[in-house]
Amino acid sequence: MSIICPIGGVIINAVKAFADPRGWLIELYRQDELDSSQYPAMSYVSMTKPGVTRGPHEHREQSDLFAFIGPSTFRLYLWDNRPGSATFGMEQKYEFGESRPATVIVPPGVAHAYKNIGDSEGIVYNSPNRLYAGWGRQKEVDEIRHESDPKSPFRVDE
Repeated sequence: MSIICPIGGVIINAVKAFADPRGWLIELYRQDELDSSQYPAMSYVSMTKPGVTRGPHEHREQSDLFAFIGPSTFRLYLWDNRPGSATFGMEQKYEFGESRPATVIVPPGVAHAYKNIGDSEGIVYNSPNRLYAGWGRQKEVDEIRHESDPKSPFRVDE
């Protein structure tokens, strides 16, 4: 089931856990449900401690495919920073995680951050459509970091 995000190009899908006596399984992505430009090029998992924020940052060319499935809860922040976009300047916030698992595709030019607002360490999966620092880690990183800029318009609730 899709969740409507008014920021153009952001795709949010609620995900379902398929449970049985052994545990559960959640599909993070399927090629038959993605545009070919969004096919992941790599994948990684990160752990974020309670109260900690990652970002905000954005990418020039890369789309991120995040999976927020638990065990904690994250607040996701999105800011459309694409001057030619019909939704330029729009901001959105969502809460995803254990009680509301979802995948989110964040396109290039949409600044984003997430904060662990739960009480436990949280796990986030990311399968971006570009390799970090390019093939063999030989290119400039496709990232514009905003978290250290005191004049940044991209602010995360404290």
